[in-house]
Amino acid sequence: MKPSHHRVVDTHAHLCDPVFDTDRSAVIKRARAAGVGAIITVGEDLSDARRNIELNENHPELKPTAGLYPTCLDLKKAQEMSAFIRSERNRLVAIGEVGLDYWVIKETSQKEIQQEIFLSFIHLAMELDLPLNVHSRSAGRHAITLLLEHNANKVQLHAFDGKISTALPAVEAGFFFSIPPSIVRSRQKQKLVKQLPLSCLLVETDSPVLGPSPDKRNEPVNAIVSLNAIAEIKDISKDEVAEKVFRNTRRLFGDITL
Repeated sequence: MKPSHHRVVDTHAHLCDPVFDTDRSAVIKRARAAGVGAIITVGEDLSDARRNIELNENHPELKPTAGLYPTCLDLKKAQEMSAFIRSERNRLVAIGEVGLDYWVIKETSQKEIQQEIFLSFIHLAMELDLPLNVHSRSAGRHAITLLLEHNANKVQLHAFDGKISTALPAVEAGFFFSIPPSIVRSRQKQKLVKQLPLSCLLVETDSPVLGPSPDKRNEPVNAIVSLNAIAEIKDISKDEVAEKVFRNTRRLFGDITL
């Protein structure tokens, strides 16, 4: 089933990754043919951010963001990234990905640096009125607590790996949860989608990872896999899910031109 008018948005993909260098145009074409009209390209460092902006010049359907991956605990790099985001504010659709990762970072002193960096991006997002694309692996509760304590208002929790009880305060605050195609093989994601309201769901691919098959390169066309899985789990028509998820995407990112 092809959703009408290219109204599906892959809200989190690493299209700047070198694994797409040989066939990026074909990857974008495949996505568009399936109904994916825009792809929000996230970054993990300054070179990703620059590359995302550059890619947007040749591929207007790629919408650039800039962020610092949470395992980078370098305060100087965080300041450089903030300065870059300020200077490129009008070309960016979000700040991301940023956040917390307690799967990799386990020492208390390092977690504190990670929190400090994340906080600086929370404040920057609010100052610049940009959505925040949040990574929270093994740190869902902590990330949500920080976001709520500091009154963050435009928030996307990407590939959230926590329990529904952890997610609920974020739902109440109006945050969004983006669902990757790995939902077809993840009991946790299936449970989450079953219990989260459709009004807070987005789709993403996290390409080139988190695809339907763990050993194949993921790509934005698979945002349709996420949509179909949501429709099946919630027993709602694919058209209705596509329409509502698109509305959610607009609520968070504004009028993303498709």
